[in-house]
Amino acid sequence: MDILAHLDLLMFAVAIAVLLSGYPVAFALAGTALGFAAIGILTGHFDAGLLGVFPNRIYGAVMTRQVLVAVPLFVFMGVMLERSKIAEDLLQNMGHLFGSLRGGLGFSVIIVGALLAASTGIVGATVVTMGLLSLPTMLRNGYSPALSSGAIAASGTLGQIIPPSIVLVLLGDVMSNAYQKAQLDAGNFSPRTISVGDLFAGALVPGLLLVFLYLLWMGLVAFFRPDAAPALKHDDPEAKKPELRRLLAALAPPLSLIIAVLGSILSGIADATEAASVGALGAILLAGYRLPAKDALNQLVRNIIILGAASFIGLILLTFFVDLRLGRDVMTGGQRLGILLAASLSVIAILGVMSALWRLLRSGVLSKVTHSTAQISSMVFVILIGATLFSLVFRGLGGDDTITSVLMLTGGGKAGAIILVMVVMFFLGFFLDFIEITFVVVPIVGPVLLGMGVDPIWLGVMMAINLQTSFLTPPFGFALFYLRGVAPEGVTTRDIYRGVMPFVGIQILALILVALFPVLATGLPKLLYG
Repeated sequence: MDILAHLDLLMFAVAIAVLLSGYPVAFALAGTALGFAAIGILTGHFDAGLLGVFPNRIYGAVMTRQVLVAVPLFVFMGVMLERSKIAEDLLQNMGHLFGSLRGGLGFSVIIVGALLAASTGIVGATVVTMGLLSLPTMLRNGYSPALSSGAIAASGTLGQIIPPSIVLVLLGDVMSNAYQKAQLDAGNFSPRTISVGDLFAGALVPGLLLVFLYLLWMGLVAFFRPDAAPALKHDDPEAKKPELRRLLAALAPPLSLIIAVLGSILSGIADATEAASVGALGAILLAGYRLPAKDALNQLVRNIIILGAASFIGLILLTFFVDLRLGRDVMTGGQRLGILLAASLSVIAILGVMSALWRLLRSGVLSKVTHSTAQISSMVFVILIGATLFSLVFRGLGGDDTITSVLMLTGGGKAGAIILVMVVMFFLGFFLDFIEITFVVVPIVGPVLLGMGVDPIWLGVMMAINLQTSFLTPPFGFALFYLRGVAPEGVTTRDIYRGVMPFVGIQILALILVALFPVLATGLPKLLYG
């Protein structure tokens, strides 16, 4: 076999090997691409002129993609909410609420994981926080170390499938590009597009299905193995029922933010970027309010923050009933009054945000959050640039034709090709991060599968569930590393690995259910957007 005729596959294999070595992802992808581009140029297998297209590819893929602005905004929202310690309040109150039931602490961890997923979406922060707060309590009350570890690790990864999710933002952008390319290759020069909002709507029901399956598994374990998930003793402080006021105070902030962000996207009021900005401002208000008020001035500022938050809610509600667009020739008296009210609410909301920022700046929280946001966002975009170069060189070496041939060789047609891609992505998840798989694998296989007539939203949701599993699969599942770092001495790595195995099986079951019943992923987008 002429190895030079298969430089594309060799480049892919070398890139995976370099990634496994631990070398920085962006430089591994870009360096491998440049190396094989040089080999291809010297051997006549690659057109050097394609490298001249790279700056335009970066401009088109990064600089002009407004949806990617949602990435730093959602990251900022998640980090800010993690700093506001809403997880601690949620875990404490949910533990009190369900603690008297067998498996109650497990139920509370899963529900809190789902709420944090829909409000923060930061897997590392969620797993670490729940590991520090819940794992010692569960072990002290007789819970199995494996079951406790598995529930915490799995619940912490729900932020990858329940919107708003960074995975869905990145995957939605990549799938949109792949869908347009597939249509252009088919001769459709007015291609339809899918948005991140479409993928958010498609992932919502499968995400809730996953939460239900987690709860069902915890209930089955508590029923058949009561010693592994016992109810709390009546004299245990954790078994005390929470006051309704405290429970509502813990639930209201994250639920309000979830409704504001997801509601604005699903209702069509805002796109993903605009909703992310709403989430970032909401997180600022929430975090600023939750800082302790030690004097009269700080208490006054907190009251202004409350007014600002109420104004934001009023603005969102007002958009449902009044057309607030400016510059129109014809405008009713009610619309003018609505615009005047919106302007007044905007001023109060800005005062609330400025007050929250003042408190966060004085406390040092704002600088830490902005530093973390810049660090995470920079990592994502540098990887995107490296992956864009990798994809360009791979296609220049004939990778598209090779991937199409490989998928056709399965013999199972469209279904066989999808199964092969899902299996490959699942096993790559044992070793690679979701960002690497999203930016390297999806742009290569996406246009081929979509060219076969696969529904893009359904395929995107299938890939998202598959990518979520990469956080739980040994040996390099990141959720396992996060939990191992904060687990008490009595919890071994073997316990953590054993604990996550049933939840990995549940995720595979969810993947099969979505594959067999595509309406789980496509039903809500069709209902909302037609």
